[in-house]
Amino acid sequence: MHKKLAPEKLRINPNYSQGIETAPGMRIVAVAGQTGQGRDGSIPEGMGAQADRAWANVMTVLAEAGMGAEHIIHYTSFLVAGADPAPYDEARLRHLGDARPASTKVFISGLARPGLLCEVQAFAAAPANPEEPVV
Repeated sequence: MHKKLAPEKLRINPNYSQGIETAPGMRIVAVAGQTGQGRDGSIPEGMGAQADRAWANVMTVLAEAGMGAEHIIHYTSFLVAGADPAPYDEARLRHLGDARPASTKVFISGLARPGLLCEVQAFAAAPANPEEPVV
């Protein structure tokens, strides 16, 4: 559906694409930053649990639009500096499966609520009319 861009002049990373090109006539969904906070306001302990919930929240928003991980064209990860990023990366890969959208990872001093360790925002694209194939 999307064309992964991997220019030979750039380093290739197996975890993401250097760029993603979408076809004409796609509809775009912007997913606001999602944290590890649950609907009830609870925040689980640790980066792994928070990352898993943050990515589950992203997928919930996408599902509302009839989309999934395969439709993500770019996401930005905000991780609190000093927290171990490895559990975040593991959760990200579990939720993305084989999808390798373009991405940016930023280490920051903190998020909007104390105790939060990560936040994910995403952009996804899918055919405007799911009945019509994208060429």
